Amino acid sequence: MDMRTSHGGLELPAIGFGTYNLRGGSGVDAVVSAIATGYQLIDTAFNYENEGVVGQALRSCGRRDGLILTSKLPGRHHDYDAALYTVEESCYRLGVNEIDLYLIHWPNPQVGKYVEAWRGLIAAREAGLVRHIGVSNFLPEHILRLEKETGVVPEVNQIELHPYFAQEEALAFHEEYGIITEAWSPLAKAGKLFDEPIIKELAERYHCTPAQIVLAWTIARGVVPIPKASSIARQEENLHAAHIRLDTKDIHAISALSSPEGRLWGGDPLTHEEF
Repeated sequence: MDMRTSHGGLELPAIGFGTYNLRGGSGVDAVVSAIATGYQLIDTAFNYENEGVVGQALRSCGRRDGLILTSKLPGRHHDYDAALYTVEESCYRLGVNEIDLYLIHWPNPQVGKYVEAWRGLIAAREAGLVRHIGVSNFLPEHILRLEKETGVVPEVNQIELHPYFAQEEALAFHEEYGIITEAWSPLAKAGKLFDEPIIKELAERYHCTPAQIVLAWTIARGVVPIPKASSIARQEENLHAAHIRLDTKDIHAISALSSPEGRLWGGDPLTHEEF
């Protein structure tokens, strides 16, 4: 599988596995099957309340080597000391000594403590609690402020990205700074998107599913999608999308579905606050 490399040497596979809303025993089973299917990048968050599920899955499958664990700092813990304690708590919940990648979940610019939170993640990295640090839902202006005030540029920015919201400007900015782009909700919650004529046409032409077409489009643009799937069949289907190669004209045709109003629920990082 193709790898994406950040300015700091972090290497991520072309597709990851999302765990949002995977909880309890069924959540453990889903993560175990995802690892068995071949996913290397496992994405969770403090606010998902399932770091323990991921940790139990690791113990159940007896696997840690070769896996890249990601978690995220909630907005209510943006104070420097709180950020450090939260990373420690994430390690305890996951049952690991070190987390591969830790992100600030949202910038919460109205509160205005995301630089302090970033300093906390830098300290966590220096203390050996995390290997790489990044952000989620940050705009270029937020990232530039982090660089100006700390000298440290995030290695990853996980953002909303799907055919209805293609994020061309963000991708160009990330490429300039060596930041890996990850996509949450890459399938735009399916439904309407899978009924788009261009998606249906390409799925038929490439002999694959609409979901695979959308994920292949994401991957072709250098973005790491993080789809969630609880069934083994869907996990395998999504993972196989990394091997589908779309023509350039087909990539552009899918991108034409995008619009500035394409966000799924209006989560604009300029105004949205999540704690």
